[in-house]
Amino acid sequence: MMDRGVKKETGCSYIEVNNQIHTFVAEDTSNPQVEQICAELKRLWGEMAEAGYVPDTRFVLHDVNEEQKEFSVSYHSEKLAIAFGLISVPGGTPLHIIKNLRVC
Repeated sequence: MMDRGVKKETGCSYIEVNNQIHTFVAEDTSNPQVEQICAELKRLWGEMAEAGYVPDTRFVLHDVNEEQKEFSVSYHSEKLAIAFGLISVPGGTPLHIIKNLRVC
């Protein structure tokens, strides 16, 4: 692809909160609320692990150890956007996440 000048668009997710669009990319740390977002993700992952969920890392194409693969799938853009939404709006409010790429 590179030899043809084709570039892959960076995958990102969008969420609107208080009439403002917030954008997230995988492993994004640029949001001012990154600590609260990560804390919410950890809380959610804990609940999911208690329920028996195990992340599927078979499709992580990077040559890294299993722990790093789990980290990689845990901090996808849509998950960051969801966590941000959960800490930003009252409970029970629907969250609408939009991606710029197709969702697998």
